Amino acid sequence: MNPLFTNDAIVLGLLMAVLAFVFYTSGKKTGFWAKFYKVVPALLMCYFLPALLAWPLGWISGDQSNLYFVASRYLLPASLILLTLSTDFKAILKLGSKALIMFAAATLGIIIGGPIALWLVLNLAPEGLFQADGASLWRGLTTVAGSWIGGGANQTAMKEIFEVEDNLFASMIVVDIIVANIWLAFLLYGAGQASRLDRWLRADTSSIEDLKNKVEAFQTKVAKIPTTGEVIMLLGITFLGVGVAHLGADRIVPWMNQYEVGLKAFKLDSLLSGFFWLIVLATTFGLALSFTRARQMEGVGASRLGSIFIYILVATIGMKMNLGEVLQNLGIFAIGIVWMMIHIIVLIVVAKIIKAPFFFVAVGSQANVGGAASAPVVASVFSPALAPVGVLMAVLGYTLGTYGAIICAFLMQSVVG
Repeated sequence: MNPLFTNDAIVLGLLMAVLAFVFYTSGKKTGFWAKFYKVVPALLMCYFLPALLAWPLGWISGDQSNLYFVASRYLLPASLILLTLSTDFKAILKLGSKALIMFAAATLGIIIGGPIALWLVLNLAPEGLFQADGASLWRGLTTVAGSWIGGGANQTAMKEIFEVEDNLFASMIVVDIIVANIWLAFLLYGAGQASRLDRWLRADTSSIEDLKNKVEAFQTKVAKIPTTGEVIMLLGITFLGVGVAHLGADRIVPWMNQYEVGLKAFKLDSLLSGFFWLIVLATTFGLALSFTRARQMEGVGASRLGSIFIYILVATIGMKMNLGEVLQNLGIFAIGIVWMMIHIIVLIVVAKIIKAPFFFVAVGSQANVGGAASAPVVASVFSPALAPVGVLMAVLGYTLGTYGAIICAFLMQSVVG
C-alpha cells in the first residue's frame, strides 16, 4: 500500500514539524507536558511519532523515502564529527572496564539468545506458525545475529556464508528492524529513568558524571554568541570532514576488495563495507580535531548542532518502523522477541553483579544491536558529552560482528539438528 505522501520534501516537512512539536511541548515548565516529559524522554517522542505517521496512519513510508539514507550518510557522519570534536580522551579512559564488560555481555546475550529462543519457540509454539523448515530457519536467523552483533555488512556476510534465500532474508530484515527498534524505544524511555535504575543496580556513576561535568565545564568556558562567519567555518570543517570520510571510503573499499577472499576467510567482511569506513573515518576526523585548536569551536555550538542532526536521524529511523508487518511474520517475530529478552536478561544480570550504570547497559546493547546509527543516539540522551563512547563501542561491534554471528549460527544449527 502506497503512503499518502511520497515526495521527500513533504515527508521532511512533516518530520521537522514533529520535531518542532516535541521541542515546543518539552519546553513547557508546568502543566500536562511538563509532567509527561518527566516520564517520557523527548528523544523517544521524536522516534515514536514518525513511526505513528508510518503505521497505522500510512502518511509516510520509510521504504519509499530516501531521507534515512541521506541522514545516515550525511548527517550521521557530520554529527559524529561535531560530537567528538571536544572529546576528553583521558576522562573516557577513566570510565574503566565496566563499559567493555557490558559490551561483552551484550554480545554474549545475542550469541546464546539465538539458539535458546529458536529451541523455545520451535518446541512451544503451535504448528503451522512457520512457513520455512528448520534448516532454512536457522540459516535465516544467522543474518539477524550478524546485524545485532555488528551491522548491515555483517548481516549481508551471513546471508552469503549460509546461502539464505532472498524472500526469507526479507522477512528476517523486517523482524530485525522491528524488534531492534522496539528495544531502542525502551532504552530511550529507560534513559529518562536512569537515576532510578542506577539506584536499583547500586551503580557507581561517578566516572560518568565526571566526564559529563568536564565536558559541560569546557562548553561553558568556550561558549559565546557565534557570528555567521564562525558558524559557516564550523559547517565548512564538518562537511569537509564528511567529504573526506566519503572519499576515503570510496578509495579504501575498492582497494580492500582485492583482498576479499582473505578477509572473508578471517570473517572480516565489515572491512569491505563502505558504511563501516565512513563511520570510522568520520569519527577519526572528529577525534583528530579534538587535539587541535578546532576543539574551541565547541563554543560556536558544535555539540548543539550535532545533536540537531541526531534528532533528524532519529525521526528518519522512526518512520522506518512498521508494526503492521509484524502480523505477517509472527513466528519469526516470536523468536526475535524471545531472543531480545534473553539479551536483556543477560545484560541486567551482569550489570547487577558488577554494579554497572544503566548508561553502560544501554550503550553496550546498542553498540551491538543498533551500531553506529543508534549507539551515539542513545549515549547522547544521557548527555551529548557521552556520544563518543557510543561511537567507539559501535565500531568495536562492527569488528566482532561476523565472528559472534558465526558462533551463534553453529549453536542454532545444533538446535535444529
